[in-house]
Amino acid sequence: MTSVASGIARKKKVPLSAILLRLSSFLIMGVAVYWLGINFAHSPQEFAQVTINGLNNGLLYALIALGYTLVYGIIELINFAHGDLFMLTSVFSFAVLTELLGAQSPSGKNYALLLVVLLFTMAFGATLNVTIERLAYRRLRDAPKLAPLITAVGMSFVLQWIGLKWIGSVPVNVNTVLPSGKYHIGGVEIAYKTFAVFLITVPVLIILAFVVDKTRRGRAMRATAQDKDASRLMGIDVNKTISFTFAIAGAAAGAAGIMWAQTIGTVAYNLGFQLGLIAFTSAVLGGVGNLYGAVMGGLIIGLIQAYNDGLSIGPGQRWSQSMVFTILILLMVYRPGGLLGETAQEKV
Repeated sequence: MTSVASGIARKKKVPLSAILLRLSSFLIMGVAVYWLGINFAHSPQEFAQVTINGLNNGLLYALIALGYTLVYGIIELINFAHGDLFMLTSVFSFAVLTELLGAQSPSGKNYALLLVVLLFTMAFGATLNVTIERLAYRRLRDAPKLAPLITAVGMSFVLQWIGLKWIGSVPVNVNTVLPSGKYHIGGVEIAYKTFAVFLITVPVLIILAFVVDKTRRGRAMRATAQDKDASRLMGIDVNKTISFTFAIAGAAAGAAGIMWAQTIGTVAYNLGFQLGLIAFTSAVLGGVGNLYGAVMGGLIIGLIQAYNDGLSIGPGQRWSQSMVFTILILLMVYRPGGLLGETAQEKV
């Protein structure tokens, strides 16, 4: 009897806190599903319309969030200047396309100019971001983490000052070259600008993912992110790899900048603060350092804002920011690493 009893594995007790945490997560998900369900039952067309609007904004957030997650993944720096880099690219696209080239209305010629300026804006964002890395961040890689963090905040103010001197303190309206019509599907209106966002941002996201996952330079990026010293021993130029990462992040910000200016129709010197904060939240939500997590986080944030602002049964637009950050806080409680991130203790 004693041998039999000793052979029985003792059941591991589950802490009460873990049980309560799991039950509360199921409760929160149930409330969210119920809220979405009653809105869908109340007006399916409205729900579909709001979903499309949320995906439209979510794609732009995803492009900006890529910059945060790429830079953090390779040098573990939260680049607070990235939002203001996005602002400068939007101003640059406005200055070149509208003021320099005079493209102020939809036409076949202006569509072609838009694609050309898109490439120039991405190149501008990449060049500016690489310059910032070379002048401000490179010498601080081995410094305490607080030093590059404060430097990033300072660079954010510098870029804001450049934007302020460039266009002034008043928001500037942009004459978009994208068509203003709408396409109707089953009572749901899809603006032609939304099609343009999908046609441009989705291929950009796919190309960036391909570069990181499938190319030699992308493998060097992943190796450098894991171990810089080992990468140097394997013949990888760490400085060039990090600069290439900043170039990709800047190019993504450039694509987001021109699409924001053309779809929203407004640029402002302080645009990067709010959009940068939302994009950083998207990166954290998906798992900072994870490329696909940044895209997922951007789409989720876009949908959360759209559902909160546009659904008939809900808190309303004045609670938009509160809803986003409340959900972020809850996710950090239940999954600190983000949706696709890994929870790991930092080595000291």
